Amino acid sequence: MLPPLAIFNLGPWEIAFILLLALLLFGGKKLPSLAKDLGSGIKEFKKSLSSATSDEPEPPPATPAFKEEEPVVKKKAGKKS
Repeated sequence: MLPPLAIFNLGPWEIAFILLLALLLFGGKKLPSLAKDLGSGIKEFKKSLSSATSDEPEPPPATPAFKEEEPVVKKKAGKKS
């Protein structure tokens, strides 16, 4: 079995250097939001791949074709009683 990150041939010093470089470029405040956005992007990509490979088409959403509105009652202008 291959060790983690053997495909990229990265050791612990290279990973530390990349993380330090990212910290210097983006700053400590932006790194969590960048990591969150990257994670959600990967998640959405995997979701689209799994839905594209499924054999069954997804059913359409169960929403009505039109929005039912309440009837409008108009009062006649006239004498007050």
